[in-house]
Amino acid sequence: MRLGARQRQLDTLLASYHSFWHPQPFRELVPSWGNEWPALLDALRKLPDAAVARLNDDSVGALSLLATHCPDVAAIVPLMALPQRAVQALPVPGPFWDWEIPGRKRAQIEAFVAAIQPEQRPVLDWCSGKGHLGRLLALAWQVPVHSLERDAALCESGQALAQRAGVAQSFVQADALTCASWPRRDEHAVALHACGHLHRRLLREAAECGASGLDVAPCCYHLGAADRYLPFSSGARLDLTRDDLRLAVTETVTAKARETRLRDRGLAWKLGFDAYRRRSGHDTYRNFKPVPESWLRGTFFEFMQHMTAREGLPTLPQVHADEFEAAGWQRRHDVMRFSIVRHAFRRALEVWLALDLALYLEQRGFEVTLGTFCARTLTPRNLLLSARR
Repeated sequence: MRLGARQRQLDTLLASYHSFWHPQPFRELVPSWGNEWPALLDALRKLPDAAVARLNDDSVGALSLLATHCPDVAAIVPLMALPQRAVQALPVPGPFWDWEIPGRKRAQIEAFVAAIQPEQRPVLDWCSGKGHLGRLLALAWQVPVHSLERDAALCESGQALAQRAGVAQSFVQADALTCASWPRRDEHAVALHACGHLHRRLLREAAECGASGLDVAPCCYHLGAADRYLPFSSGARLDLTRDDLRLAVTETVTAKARETRLRDRGLAWKLGFDAYRRRSGHDTYRNFKPVPESWLRGTFFEFMQHMTAREGLPTLPQVHADEFEAAGWQRRHDVMRFSIVRHAFRRALEVWLALDLALYLEQRGFEVTLGTFCARTLTPRNLLLSARR
């Protein structure tokens, strides 16, 4: 299916089911769609914990569950499925290329490079950090690489690693958001997990300067975005808020058991605080600043002392602490189940956003493909946008 046709169909379907994915269960006692779909609400409440955990991280499974109540939603599944890019064997990079790279990050870099079609042109490694990606490309493609990074210490460390590996890689200390001289004409730009405003600027600048091609794995679409997302491509109509963009990248598959326990406690305790605030005269959910992790390591009563002092509420009497902690855990039970409906659309939104970027480049003379460069178990941000003049 052509990229434009896929985007138009996704555009229509996502707009049709806006009431499912836009509201945030954390903010609502009962989802706004609950009145129209009471059987779905009841089915979600009855799900065992193991199914809830699985479906919150499985968009296809969640859509299948949703389709038992709303059959037309199943049309989204093939639209969010993208082909795995063909991979090529990498040359043995030698003993020094992977110094200082954590194992999972190394595997992501290797998968990204293996899925890119080699170009005999100079490479720009955008927002490079220590230049691990650029260093492997310099070894694999035998071309000069410029690595652009704003942190001077990272540039210095990266240059030392490049010299150790014996590759033609030089570092440019510059801010990717403001530099005027990069990327350059006839250069091939790459970016692995460049966040929001960083990958958007790369695409704009590459299209304007005459770059020969790009290979980009986008990430964190919400960073640097306005309150309402402004589509890149002409014809895109979906109305997205910054929170909608954040939804597209909330999926994680690498959390450790301790991190999961702390996340669950944090959600339950914040909802317990929300229950107390509602009881204190605030009928609707109100935003509050992020909660320091240290506040989640004590007791719930200590957590509430911190929160009420910061948010200007009367101190919770200790005798009522158990009541509101239990209320928070019950809300968490419901929120995790209602979130399955919202999370069902997470991958479809991410694909829509990647298509918006791809069509922007296509409309400016590039030949563009969109696929995946690795399994989602390695990283959920596994979309690869490849463009050639």
